[in-house]
Parts: sequence; C-alpha cells; structure tokens
Amino acid sequence: MPMISTFYGIIIYMHYKDHAPPHFHALFSGQEAQFDFNGKIIEGKFPKNKRKLVEAWIVLHKEELEANWVLAQNQAQIAPIEPLR
Repeated sequence: MPMISTFYGIIIYMHYKDHAPPHFHALFSGQEAQFDFNGKIIEGKFPKNKRKLVEAWIVLHKEELEANWVLAQNQAQIAPIEPLR
C-alpha cells in the first residue's frame, strides 16, 4: 500500500488494483476511512476535524489523485502528492 502523502498526523495511501469506485485510504491514530475523490467517506470513520483537512487536501489535489488511481490500476509507480500546509 503505497503512501502518497502525510500531513498533520494523517497518512494517505492507495492500493494497487483496488476496487471501484476510485478512492484512497486515510489513516489517523488507528482510525481509517476510504474517501472518494469528492471527499465523501465510502467506508470507515474519521475524526471530524481531520476529515475537514482531508477534504481541503482533495480540493487541491483531485487531478493528481485521479492520475494516481490510473497508475495504481495499471500497477505502475504512484507519485507522491504534496501535503496540506
């Protein structure tokens, strides 16, 4: 599971050849959630204040997430994405 970004204690990663719909995983302090590229939680739970940070990060990096999804589906190397600052 390649890590693509980390910020404010949140780890963002994406699995190779993962199931649809396009999504990524976010992990914080033992809590994990799957987010779609619009910021909706598909599965899991995430602290509200950290969820807002993830949603802000998505807005800034949606195109990069989409490109990484295509790479992951083709089992190509996923590119790191800048953290939220």
